Amino acid sequence: MKNYYRIMLGRKSLYAEEAHTGNFVGADFGLDMDLSNKLPENWRDFNKEFIPIFLEKHLDKTKVAAGLACGMLWTICKGLQINDIVLCPNNKGSYFVGELTTNYSYHKGEILPHRRDVRWFPKTIERSQMSQPLQNSAGSIGTVSNITQYAEEIENFIAGDRPPTIISTDESVEDPSTFALEMHLEDFLVQNWEHTELGKKYNIFEEEGELVGQQYPSDTGPIDILAISKDKKELLVVELKKGRASDAVIGQIQRYMGYVKEELAEKGQTVQGVIIALEDDIRMRRALAVTQSIDFFTYKVSFKLIKG
Repeated sequence: MKNYYRIMLGRKSLYAEEAHTGNFVGADFGLDMDLSNKLPENWRDFNKEFIPIFLEKHLDKTKVAAGLACGMLWTICKGLQINDIVLCPNNKGSYFVGELTTNYSYHKGEILPHRRDVRWFPKTIERSQMSQPLQNSAGSIGTVSNITQYAEEIENFIAGDRPPTIISTDESVEDPSTFALEMHLEDFLVQNWEHTELGKKYNIFEEEGELVGQQYPSDTGPIDILAISKDKKELLVVELKKGRASDAVIGQIQRYMGYVKEELAEKGQTVQGVIIALEDDIRMRRALAVTQSIDFFTYKVSFKLIKG
């Protein structure tokens, strides 16, 4: 199965033009060694070996940053498969698009030394022509983002057909994309975090001014949002559910919290959890009644009507 990824070629796409000219995608992360014989099939095994190495080379970094960096490096070097499609922003409002053609190779002393060769397509994809959901995912923070769920839209762009965007036949709707809010709750919450109740106490996890706490990878699946208290004493795991949340989500968020406690928390840091859903049920309420360190919030979808 072919997958689709957004890849940043250096901070703020610094090396996008060079990579496009050289027909490759790549990463650095300060690990100046050939990884050819050090890429296990499972990213968890790679992280277990290389997180300590990363932290030795970057004494100012946290375990959260180390886990993210190593996971993304493994994805570029091993996780991406030949024939997968990559979208790379060029810092000019559009994306280079190409197809992976080779496995990993190391280029000592060069920019983005951990590389995969790419056959770039002749056309770029304009960000302004993307649907809002694809814009959100393709613009997410981090080196690598899996955008396979938008495969049909991306293939339409590659073929030369512009896909439909969200529209409204009611001109009184201030922002038609608001109708998609429930489908894209996570992006909306991240963009408006500081205006929420959670934003008063927590910040979504950042590294060097960039948000890295959205879809943070764990060994039991991606964490929707990973945040940290403003006093740095508490890590927060946020699990989002569209519609009704059942008691099954309790076990899910506890697994994420366990990962954060054992793998990411620094000495003295505690871990809290928050479940956000449109509504709950009695089984979840009963489970939460005897579950410590997990809170429950509901959300409400709304839009504005403007009288002309």
